Amino acid sequence: MKKILLALLVLTTLTSLKEIHLTTVFVIGDSTAAKKDTTGGKVERGWAMALQDYFDSDYIRVDNHAVNGRSSKSFIDEGRWDKVLTLIRPGDYVIIQFGHNDEKAQPSRHTDPGSTFDYNLAKFVRETRERGGIPVIMNPVVRRNFMVKAPEIVDDELLRTSTFKDGVKMIEGDSLIDTHGLYAQAPRDVAERMNCLFVDANKITHDLEQGLGREGSKKLHMWFLPGEEPSEPQGKQDNTHYNKYGAHVVAGLLAEALVNEIPLLNKYYLKNGGNH
Repeated sequence: MKKILLALLVLTTLTSLKEIHLTTVFVIGDSTAAKKDTTGGKVERGWAMALQDYFDSDYIRVDNHAVNGRSSKSFIDEGRWDKVLTLIRPGDYVIIQFGHNDEKAQPSRHTDPGSTFDYNLAKFVRETRERGGIPVIMNPVVRRNFMVKAPEIVDDELLRTSTFKDGVKMIEGDSLIDTHGLYAQAPRDVAERMNCLFVDANKITHDLEQGLGREGSKKLHMWFLPGEEPSEPQGKQDNTHYNKYGAHVVAGLLAEALVNEIPLLNKYYLKNGGNH
C-alpha cells in the first residue's frame, strides 16, 4: 500500500511540474495565421495552425487567436485582445502579426503606419509585459505578387487573385513585388523603440517566394486549376492564403527564426516539424 501511495505521489509531483513548465505561445493576427475551417476536406491553412508541429507539446503549447479579416484595430475593438490578456501567464509568449488588414480603407479596420498602427502594436507589447508575458513582433508575410505592374486600386485585397474584372489577367514577371510598404517597416520600428523581440517574417517569406519563383511559389498558396483540388472544384487563384503545404513550410521558417531570437525555446524545438 505504501509503495502504491508513493508511486501516486511521484506521479502527481511529476504531473504538477509538467504543468508548471508548460509555456504558452499565443498568436494574434489575421487570416495568414488564423485557424481555418477544415471540414469537408478544405485545405486552406493559416501558418500558425502548423506552428505546434515545431515545438514539443509537453512543454510548449501554441494557442492561436488570429482571425480572418482582422487588423490591429478591429482585433482590439472586438474585445479579442482583452480575451487573450486574461489568459497570459508570466513567461508566456505573444506573437503579434498584423498589417494585411490595417492597409484596408474601411474605417473599422484601417490604421496608419507611424501613427495608429504603431500605437496598437505598442499597446500589445506594453500590456503583454504588464501580465509578465514576452511579446514578439512579426511584420506581415508577403503576398505572392509577381505582377509586372500592380493595379492601382484602393483595396489591395484584390491582389489576392491574378484575374480581375472582365477576365483581364495580370501579366506576371520574375520578381516578387512588395505590397505592404510602410506596414512592413512599422513593426520593426516599434520593436526597436520598445526593445521588443522581432522576427522579420516579411523578409523570410519574400526570400521563400522569390526563391521558388513565379510558378513554384503557387504550391504554397490556395492556387489550383479547375478539377485539381476536390475542395475547390472550380479552381482558385489566391496569392495571399496558404494551403496545408505552404502553412507548414512558412511555420517551419518562422519557428526557426523564433528559436534563433529566443534561445530558451531551442531545447523544445522540433526542427523537422515532428516528422510531419
